[in-house]
Amino acid sequence: MSIDWNRLWPTLAAIAIILGVVPIIGLYMTFIERKWAAWIQDRVGPNRVGPLGLLQAVADGIKIFLKEQVIPSHVHRPLYLIAPTIGLLCALLSIAVVPFGPVGPEPKGGFRAMVAPGVDIGLLFLMAISSLSAYGIILGGWASNNKYSLYGALRSCAQFISYEIPLGLSILGIVMVTGSLNMEKLVAAQGPGIASWNVWWQPLAAILFFVAALAETNRLPFDLPECEQELVGGFHTEYSGIKFVLFFLAEYTHVVTISFLTVLLFFGGWHFPGLTGAVDATWLGYGLRWLVLLAKVAVVVGLIIQLRWTLPRFRFDQLMALAWGSMIPLGIFNFLAAAAVITFGWNRWWLAPLSLLAMTLAAFWKARTLANRPFRRPSSLVGAATHSSRHQQVVGSKS
Repeated sequence: MSIDWNRLWPTLAAIAIILGVVPIIGLYMTFIERKWAAWIQDRVGPNRVGPLGLLQAVADGIKIFLKEQVIPSHVHRPLYLIAPTIGLLCALLSIAVVPFGPVGPEPKGGFRAMVAPGVDIGLLFLMAISSLSAYGIILGGWASNNKYSLYGALRSCAQFISYEIPLGLSILGIVMVTGSLNMEKLVAAQGPGIASWNVWWQPLAAILFFVAALAETNRLPFDLPECEQELVGGFHTEYSGIKFVLFFLAEYTHVVTISFLTVLLFFGGWHFPGLTGAVDATWLGYGLRWLVLLAKVAVVVGLIIQLRWTLPRFRFDQLMALAWGSMIPLGIFNFLAAAAVITFGWNRWWLAPLSLLAMTLAAFWKARTLANRPFRRPSSLVGAATHSSRHQQVVGSKS
C-alpha cells in the first residue's frame, strides 16, 4: 500500500495548525479583549511587554505554566482533572471541520489547499461535538464539591439544554433550503454576490443563531454559570493555574468557531463581490479567499467582545424566559416557514418578509406585556424603606 504524500502532508499540516495555532489564537484573544475593553473604558490596557504590549499574552502563558498547581483536598480528583480537558478537546474537534475556503481543481503536483475538510455531515458533526463541551463545565462544577461550583454547573446544564433548541432550529431552515450538511456546499449556495447571502432572506434565523451561540459559549450577557457577583466564580471557583486557563482557552476557541459558523452560514463565507469569483487553484486565489473570510470573522469576534462591555447580564429567570418564551417559538416559526417554502415551491425570498413579520409581532407582544405589567418595588428596597421609617420613628421618640 503506497502513501500519497501529496495528500498526506497537507492533512498533517492541518492537524498541526489546529493543535498549535488555535490555542495561540485563543491565548491572544484575551489580549485583544483586554485592549478592546481598555478602549471602551478609556484606559490604556496592556502595553508594557513587547511592542504595543503584543507579548503580554506570551508572558501570561509562561506565568500560568509556572504557577503552583493547587488541588483542594475535598474535590473528586479524577473528574476534577478531566473536566478542563473535555472543553478544550471539544473546541479543537469542532474547529477541525470548519472550511477556510473552497476546494477547487487540483493544480500541478496534486495539491489541494488545506482549506476544506470536505465532510458531508460537517455541520452535524460540529453541532454534536460542540454540545459535548457542556460536560466539561458540568463535571468541573460537580467534581469541585463546592456549592458555588455546583450552582454554576446546574445553571450551565439548564442553559445548554435550553439554547441548543433555538440554535438547531435556526440552522434547519438553511439546511432544508440548501439540501446539504456540507459547509462548503452551504457557502457555495450563497454565491459571490451580497444579495444571495442567507442573512437577507433568513434574518430571523441569523439573529436566533447568534444569540443562541452566545449563550452556548457562556459569553455576556449569558455568563450566568460563572457569575462572580453571586457565585464567586461559578463552575471554575476551585480551579487555578493551567487548569483554569484550559476552561477559558476552550471558551475563546468556541468564540472563534461560532464566528466562523456565523460567517459561513449567513454572510457568504469567503465570497465577496469584486474580490472572489470562480474558484481558481492558485495561491493568490486561495489567499484572497482566506483574507476575506478572516476579515469577516474578525468583525464578528469584535462584535462579541463589544457586547460584553455593552449589555448587562440577564437574571436567570430572564435567561430561561428568553429561550423558552421567545426564541424557541420564533425558531419553530422559522422552521415551518422554510418547510412551507419548500413544500409549495415558493421563492426563498418569501422567508424575508415572513421573518420580519414574526420579529415585529414578537417585539409588539413583548412591549405590550411589559406595559401591562404592574410596577412592583423590589423586596430589598421595600425592606430598606421600612427599616428606615422605623429608625426615624425610634430616633424621633428618643429626641
